[in-house]
Formats: sequence, structure tokens, C-alpha cells
Amino acid sequence: MTGRQRGGLLRRHRDFRLLWGGEVSGKFGAAVTAVAMPLAAVSVMDAGTFQVSLLSAATWLPWLVIGLPAGAWVDRLPKRPVMLWSALACLLLFLGLRAAAWAGHFVFGWLLAVALLTGVAAVFFQIAYTAYLPTLLDTDDLAEGNAKLHGSASAAQIVGQGGGGFLVQAVGPVNGLLTNAGTFAMSLVCLLGIRHREPRRPSAESERAALLPEVRAGLRLVAHDPWFRAFALYGALANLCLMGYQSILVVFLVHDVDLDPGSVGGLIAVANTGGIIGALIARRVSSALGTSRATLVFALVLTAPALLVPLTFPGPGVALYAVGGMCAAAGVVAINVVKAGFQQRYCPPELLGRLSASSYFLNYGALPVGALVGGGLGSVLGVRTALWILVCGVPLSGLVLFFSPLRHCRELPTETARPPEVRPVSPPRA
Repeated sequence: MTGRQRGGLLRRHRDFRLLWGGEVSGKFGAAVTAVAMPLAAVSVMDAGTFQVSLLSAATWLPWLVIGLPAGAWVDRLPKRPVMLWSALACLLLFLGLRAAAWAGHFVFGWLLAVALLTGVAAVFFQIAYTAYLPTLLDTDDLAEGNAKLHGSASAAQIVGQGGGGFLVQAVGPVNGLLTNAGTFAMSLVCLLGIRHREPRRPSAESERAALLPEVRAGLRLVAHDPWFRAFALYGALANLCLMGYQSILVVFLVHDVDLDPGSVGGLIAVANTGGIIGALIARRVSSALGTSRATLVFALVLTAPALLVPLTFPGPGVALYAVGGMCAAAGVVAINVVKAGFQQRYCPPELLGRLSASSYFLNYGALPVGALVGGGLGSVLGVRTALWILVCGVPLSGLVLFFSPLRHCRELPTETARPPEVRPVSPPRA
């Protein structure tokens, strides 16, 4: 790693610039695919509602099936090759979709298989990427690096969501999916250009250990450490509520607020700009208040305007959703920036992949549950009532962090955590 120099990371750190470019292009492609894949299923294959929902389920299912063992596998391997192979697999899968269309074999089974297999690749890429960043940057640069990655990824997602519909309309849904092949090719080129190499891992007994004990080690770390446990539980509850209200949001905006589909997409894109704002303010607020206190402000105060969402009404009332959605996105992304830097400093390097996998297992596993809860509440109680219940849960999820060690200190700890069987972790005093 290079020592700290003057100037921003994107200007002075070539390898980080390449990692940033690969990550942003991948997020853009994923956002376009989120629009193009269901449109391809509906317009080309005449897929029904349940079939379209299977595509979303297939994307997240790998986190529930292989998320935990993937963390142990990634901890045994160099992280950059894992990311390279994951990007290459996604590139080949999307090229295969286009080849199938040319050959006249573009059927729903192919689409579902690609959604599932790219979901598997995403599991390995995300875990390896999380564990790789601390080896690339100095500790003092992690906060800036996480902020830039999260903020730029949010921006890429907004552009991808906003432009995905226009791209599909211009070139067709099948060619729209081919765009994602281009973004994974860009990621591959960027990752290949990184010169930094991880330190050679010495042969150790843990390398030959059975997989199950290694998975248990990651789960024990989350369960026994009060800091990791608080962040994991908060992430699961917040994601459940966020996905719950987002799963019925389009129905609410079309039927209750009387917006046309184009206006719905633009309004959601505006609300998602809150993610960029959250990434920009995370370091500044953390420096002023301390990382622990800033996290509580983000969770309990910044997300509170989400309560404006169910108040949205036609005409000028759409501003209520824009403000509420923007604040919710800002709070969640700001917490993710702080949490990422904290975990990368505090977690033992040899356990970082397993910690990430355990946290993602809980956080991403809550997404399909939240969608089902949102749909069920909307069907039984009505969409607006369901929105009230779910958006109230977003700031209330922050109580998990409030009733944790975070409220007793100004800064999150920086001393490396030890596994619970070595020593218990206790919160520092303010």
C-alpha cells in the first residue's frame, strides 16, 4: 500500500481508481439489467407476473444458499482473482443470452438461469471486494475510499435506473441486456490493470480446516461481538422495512398518486439521489460528532422524514415522497459508509470474508421477506396503510443501534476484535 499523499484518492491512487471504475461500471450494468430483464421476459417471452417475480428471487437466492460458506471460501483465497473470475463469468453469461437470442433459443429458462448464476457470481464478487479494499488502502484512507465507492455506486444506480427504460425502448430488451456484458468487460479490464498484489498467504492449519467450523467462526463473531451484532440486526430490520415499502411503492404512486410510468421512474430516481448525499456527508458528520454518534443520527434522525412517503398526494404532494425517499436513502448509505470502514478496521483480516458473508446473509436474506410482507400487508390492509406500517419501521430500526454499545461512546472502536473464544469484546468508554 502507498503512504498517504496530498489530494483525493481518485487522483493519487491508480489502483483504487481502477477498482472504483470496475465497481461503478458493474453497478450501472446491474441497474440497467434490473429494468431490461423483466422487460425482456414480458415483451419477448410473454412471461406472467409470477415468472417475473422468479427473476428477482433468483438474483437474491444465492445469498441464502451459499452466502455463508462463500465467506469461508473467499477467506482462503486471494481476493483479486475471485473478483476477476466472477466478472468473467457474468460477462460470458450475458454474452450467452445474446447468442441464444441470435440462435432463436431465447427462452425463459435461459433468463432464469442467468439471473441465478450471475447472483452466485455477485456473492463471491461482493465478499471478495469487501475484504480486498483494506489490503489496497492505508487505514487512514478507508473512510474516503468507502465514501467514494458508495457514493459513485449510488450515482451509477440512479443513472442506470433512469436510463434503463430509455435504452430498452431504443435498442430493445435483448440488446439492453447486452449492455451489462459491456459493463462486466469494463470491470474485468479495470481489475486486470490493478498492480497491487495481496501478500502471499502462508500455509496454515486453518487453510486445511473443515468448512463448517470456519462458517461457525464467522457466525460466532457476529453473534458474540456487540458491535457486529448490532449492525447486523439493524441491517436486517431496516432492509426488511425498506424492501417492504419499495415492493408496493410503484402501485401506490400509480394508483393513489395518479402518476404515469415515466413520472414514477423519474421520481424514484430523484429520491435515490439521497444515496449520493449520504456518501458525501458520512465522513464530515462522523468527524464532527464521532463515528458512533453520527451512526445514531443517521439511523434515528436522518431517516425519520421517510414518514412523509405515505402522505404523498397528486400534484405538488409528490415532493413529500421525493424528500422522504431521499432522506431514507441518505441515512442508509451514510450508515453503510461508516459501517464498512469500521468493519474493515476492527475485524481480524483472516475473518473479514466470513464476517461479510454472515452480515450479508442476514441483510440480503431480509429482502425477499420484506417484499412478501409488503405485498401481504398491501393486499390485506390497503397500500397506504401498509406504507405507514413499513416506513415507520425504517427509523424505528435504529433503536437496535441505540440500545447497543454505540450510545455509550463517541467513536466506534478501532482495536482489532478477537474471536469470542480468545477474549470477549467490551465497548470503550466515551
